[in-house]
Amino acid sequence: MTDRAALGHLTDEITACRACPRLVAWRERVAREKRASFRDDDYWGRPVPGFGDARARILLLGLAPAAHGGNRTGRVFTGDRSGDWLFGALHRVGLANRPESVWAGDGLRLTDAYVVAAVRCAPPDNKPTPDERDRCQPFLEREVGLLSRLRVVVALGAFAYASAWRVLGGAGVALPTPRPRFGHAVEVTTPSIAILGCYHPSQQNTFTGRLTEPMLDAVLLRARELASA
Repeated sequence: MTDRAALGHLTDEITACRACPRLVAWRERVAREKRASFRDDDYWGRPVPGFGDARARILLLGLAPAAHGGNRTGRVFTGDRSGDWLFGALHRVGLANRPESVWAGDGLRLTDAYVVAAVRCAPPDNKPTPDERDRCQPFLEREVGLLSRLRVVVALGAFAYASAWRVLGGAGVALPTPRPRFGHAVEVTTPSIAILGCYHPSQQNTFTGRLTEPMLDAVLLRARELASA
């Protein structure tokens, strides 16, 4: 089975998952009640799979879909301000064919990059519980295993950084001990894969200037450099 076909089968499994009752109830409630500005939209309201290039060498890992972003549009980092920042940067560094994404199936294509969230359902207050995180982890483990050319993981935030560490360690990647503290542009290299830390492109970070466009671009350019090494 090709990487693309196997990822497609995994996508079907992810979107059918109902393993976490609290998350199922929340995502479906949000999809019914909607935000006033999106009242005419048909919300996705299901787990949100990863997407991108099946032959990607760069994995971008976030926390979870936004309630009115990925939970509405059906694609992670799509239809919200965080996605505007991320896809704008991916386009500037040559990893995306367009600078914005508004809905799954809108023509956005990634080259050499795959985008995913550690938790696949939108959680209340954007805070999954440890049990919810752990139930979702096998999906990420399988995705990492299917991305056969993977060389770099860009962890968007401390939650994603910790998730990447657990998944890669479980896959047998020789990680340093102790784990380096998360920070923007922190870089951990191993013989097989590199992990880059990046502040999450949330409004909390972008509105305050904690994360700027040049900072985000620099991390993605470094990811391209490491992927090509």
